[in-house]
Amino acid sequence: MAQAIAFYALSALILGFAVLVITARSSIHSVLFLVVDFLFVSALYVLLGAQFVAIIQVLVYAGGIVVLYLFVVMLVNLKRLPEAHRDKRRLTRLGVTLAVVVLVEIVAIALYGYVGPLPIQAAQGSLAAGNVEQVGMMLYTDYLIPFELASMLLLVAMVGAIVLTRRNL
Repeated sequence: MAQAIAFYALSALILGFAVLVITARSSIHSVLFLVVDFLFVSALYVLLGAQFVAIIQVLVYAGGIVVLYLFVVMLVNLKRLPEAHRDKRRLTRLGVTLAVVVLVEIVAIALYGYVGPLPIQAAQGSLAAGNVEQVGMMLYTDYLIPFELASMLLLVAMVGAIVLTRRNL
C-alpha cells in the first residue's frame, strides 16, 4: 500500500513539474524545473526496482543533458520577436508526414510486442539476482561488441568536438 502511495505521489510530482517546465516564464527556471523532474523520474525508477536506470537517469539526463540545455539557453538570443524566428523554407507537410510515419512505427512495435515474446523477457531468468548484475553481465557477454563500438563512437565524437572548437594559435 505504501509503495502504491509513493508511486502515485511521485507520478503527480513528475506531472506537476512537467507542467511547470512548459509554463515557466523564464527559460532558466524552466531548465531548473526540468532537473527536478528528472530527479523525480529517477526516484520513480528506484521505487520500481531499476536502480541502474535510475543512476543513468541522474548522470546522463540530470547531469549532461541539462547542462547542454543551459548552454543553449544562455547562447541563444531569446529577446527577438517571434516573427524573427519564422522560416519561409520550413517544410510543414514533410514534417507532418514523417511524424505520422513514426507514429505508425510505434504502433506497429507495440502491436508486435503483444503478439511475439520480447527477447529481454526470455533472457531475464538466466542471469544473476540483481538488476545491476544483470545489466553488467549482458553488457560484457552478449553485447560486448556493440558496447565497445558505442564507446569508440563517443571517443571519436569527443575528439571531433575538441578539434572543431580549438582555436588556431
